[in-house]
Amino acid sequence: MAADKEGKNTRARFHGRVEGVGEPCAVSGCPEPGEFRAPSREARAPGAGPRPFRWMCLEHVRAFNSRYNFFDGMTVDEIHLAQRPYAGWERETRAFSGTGDRGPRWADFADPLDAIAARLRQERGEGRADGKPLSAQDRTSLKVLGLEADADRTALRRRYSELVRRYHPDRNGGDRSHEEALQKVIAAYQHLRRAAAFA
Repeated sequence: MAADKEGKNTRARFHGRVEGVGEPCAVSGCPEPGEFRAPSREARAPGAGPRPFRWMCLEHVRAFNSRYNFFDGMTVDEIHLAQRPYAGWERETRAFSGTGDRGPRWADFADPLDAIAARLRQERGEGRADGKPLSAQDRTSLKVLGLEADADRTALRRRYSELVRRYHPDRNGGDRSHEEALQKVIAAYQHLRRAAAFA
């Protein structure tokens, strides 16, 4: 609680008081400063935004509040509609759209701890059963080797040996046409054997 040098409470006594705005009271002839806001009755075009406030002194804002009537100018039917318990809730809400099977845009952000993307992959059925994270490079390497996301180290070694035998020139009569595929297989295996998912 704010206090001055003598320990007296210096907080504004009245809720809503805004001191030092430099506005005079909106009531003509009143010398007091306008420290309280009251809604203006100025007519505004639809869509022009909220009405500006009028600034009044304490005495005049009290008088304004005692005369204020929300239902002023409404018909009986309009008053009845405004007083219903569910007034304003009958409007249809806008459905979320545009996401489909795609992940949210934030899934493309850097996620070094895999805190966001792991849940998205799990919902899509792309995660590992053991819960270990797979990076984009891990997924690419698994695709090169033709392995599922849940493959273990044994399956990784077995598949690597099988593909090396298939593509190595020493195993297929000196045919060097598969060298590029062999290099991709070796690079994928080297990456995956050091990956956290296969530790």
